[in-house]
Amino acid sequence: MRRSIATVCLSGTLDDKLTAAAAAGFDGIELFENDLVVSPTAPAEVRKRCDDLGLSIDLYQPFRDLDSTDDGEFRRSLDRAERKFDVMAALGVDTVLVCSSVAPAAADDDDLIAAQLTELAGRAQARGMRIAYEALAWGRHVSTWDRSWRIVRRAGHPALGLCLDSFHVLSREVSPAGIADITPGKIFFLQLADAPHLSMDVLQWSRHHRLFPGQGAFDLPGFVRLILAAGYDGPLSLEVFNDVFRQSDPARTAVDAMRSLIGLEDALAVRRLPGAPELIGHAFTEFAVDGNSGPELRSALRGLGFAHTGQHRTKPVELWEQGTARIVLNSAVTRPGPAAISAFAVTSTDPGRSVTRAGALLAPAHPNVREPGETELAAITAPDGTSVFVTPPGDGWRADFLTTGVPAGSGAGLLTVDHLGLAQPFDHFDEAGLFYHSVLGLDHLATEEYAAPFGLMRSRAVANRSRTVRVALTVALLRRGEWAPAVADPQHVAFTTDDIVATAAALTLPPLPVPDNYYDDLIARFALDADLVATLARHGILYDRDPSGHELLHLYTPVFGGRVFFEIVERRPGYDRFGEPDAPVRMAAQRHRRLNP
Repeated sequence: MRRSIATVCLSGTLDDKLTAAAAAGFDGIELFENDLVVSPTAPAEVRKRCDDLGLSIDLYQPFRDLDSTDDGEFRRSLDRAERKFDVMAALGVDTVLVCSSVAPAAADDDDLIAAQLTELAGRAQARGMRIAYEALAWGRHVSTWDRSWRIVRRAGHPALGLCLDSFHVLSREVSPAGIADITPGKIFFLQLADAPHLSMDVLQWSRHHRLFPGQGAFDLPGFVRLILAAGYDGPLSLEVFNDVFRQSDPARTAVDAMRSLIGLEDALAVRRLPGAPELIGHAFTEFAVDGNSGPELRSALRGLGFAHTGQHRTKPVELWEQGTARIVLNSAVTRPGPAAISAFAVTSTDPGRSVTRAGALLAPAHPNVREPGETELAAITAPDGTSVFVTPPGDGWRADFLTTGVPAGSGAGLLTVDHLGLAQPFDHFDEAGLFYHSVLGLDHLATEEYAAPFGLMRSRAVANRSRTVRVALTVALLRRGEWAPAVADPQHVAFTTDDIVATAAALTLPPLPVPDNYYDDLIARFALDADLVATLARHGILYDRDPSGHELLHLYTPVFGGRVFFEIVERRPGYDRFGEPDAPVRMAAQRHRRLNP
């Protein structure tokens, strides 16, 4: 199937949008009328530009408020349509999207609307064109797909069909199941958008919160299967209104859009990707450090019970270990700055297939810089710039490190990496969720929102089925002004223990102080035993319990190197969240520690 994208999805001038769509590999576009109106390029020249880029113009949209109880207004709309047909002829596009009316004089009579659409379709047919009628979810009277189909079927004109938009269909309560029974050939166009489930005005939901497939909560594979069952053979086209996308780099947004379509096609078995191999676990996490942050992190790792076990043979890179948790400190930074998780490695049962899948999803791997004889690791770049290495089972990569003669040992009882916490740039949070899901095959877990000391935060977690690879993505829902405390995009590594009290007692690194008010509230919220709460308070341990009664005990460290911190977790059986209710406590405590060292 061909792939198309509406120009409204992308930022910039019309030529910016066309260039980005072509570079991302799209076959065609939907031309949003406003993009043409504000462009200095004549329609015939736009057609030539699209031809030069290898893009077809698949749809011209939208034509609004045709149906009307005011015959004079309807006649004026027909004259307006003739002018649009002239533009379409110059563009070389044969299908126009006609929306159900939102005007005060909109008709609420199926026979009248069918007659008006028939007259418009006759004029379009005379020009070799077609009308694709769409029920807007906020249409004054026609707001559901089934009524739009009833009207089109009643009209019975060969140049009149439906445009079905996943948002307009799935945001309403009318079941989409009957779409499969639409007469073959009468679905003229398909528009796709995902969205989170929100309880709000449907127009505002549509205009500001649509997402690309795989980034929201809609069952798009199920929806498209119904469309295909009705015999649709046109393009899969994206129409996404989103405030962030329409301000972002159009080239990057177009790649994100294409990745979403490729993932959707894979789910539909239209074009199969190499399956995502099983991921076994975290192999290592790499921090980029400089002369200031490096000593801080070394001291923190020692305090957590880690041992400096290896030194890279050719690079200023150190290996620190405890249990099966491995931390790499890379001092080969070119620009001094805060410490950062510059890379992490996951162990794949089939690294070659992982890399091939990533390339098919427009995330090609690049080789690491290495000397002869050193381990070759393929790195995939995540949306925030973090390198994700894919390693085979075993510890072959450790051969690049010369031993320091210090054994890893049991340290403070840390066992392995539980999860990575990666704060995302504001503009790329949804892109990151799609990347980890589609490229690495990680499943979406819960998305949580919580009120933090300096603004509302959103957290979205992804994990493999066995939960040996977990990544928690966070973002502030509004860009922070300069007044906010300066810890840009904080990151952390969480380690597991099977006895957090014993681990806390063994640490030589003081944990993050937690206020007494928190522990008083714990007793009130969970009716915990006073002795247990006293033990938690003595060691700075926080507590969470999910609605099913599964428990998490965890503690945090202060921020080191200007950006990073560590967490220690004891997951009681069944707990599958990330302690989000405690995140504001941690953020406030870290802030207090920075102001009162």
